[in-house]
Amino acid sequence: MKKIFLVFILFITSCGYQPLYSIKDTEEFKFSKIKIDGDIEINTKIINLLNFKKVDTDLSLNELELESLYTIEETSKDSKGKVISYRSKAKVNLVIKKNKKIIKNKNFIEDFTYSNSENKSDLIEYQKEIKGNISNKIVEEITLFMNLK
Repeated sequence: MKKIFLVFILFITSCGYQPLYSIKDTEEFKFSKIKIDGDIEINTKIINLLNFKKVDTDLSLNELELESLYTIEETSKDSKGKVISYRSKAKVNLVIKKNKKIIKNKNFIEDFTYSNSENKSDLIEYQKEIKGNISNKIVEEITLFMNLK
């Protein structure tokens, strides 16, 4: 039993396993110009969690454009016109350019549908939590996109 366990450990450690969400090349996350537009909370969360940095010294680096849109929609109402459910939706467009030529471009869309709450302050807090969760999902997707070459 110990031999099987030892062989298994040796196989796992030497197979070249890497976590999927790890950032491989930190150099790719330095930009000569960062342009953001749209929802400030989502954009700052993406920039901070992914360590996107603006470097003024090297003009040969890529440029980053990040545009986001966050909406809350009413999805259904009852016969009296009272809202029963909402949908929070975030769209993020990520463009990476080099010498004004697009080298990477992708739209990320996440949404979440949830029921209305009688207590409006609880609903507002829940919507903030949902916005944070949606932002985290988009950060994970961007991480995967940036690591794929």
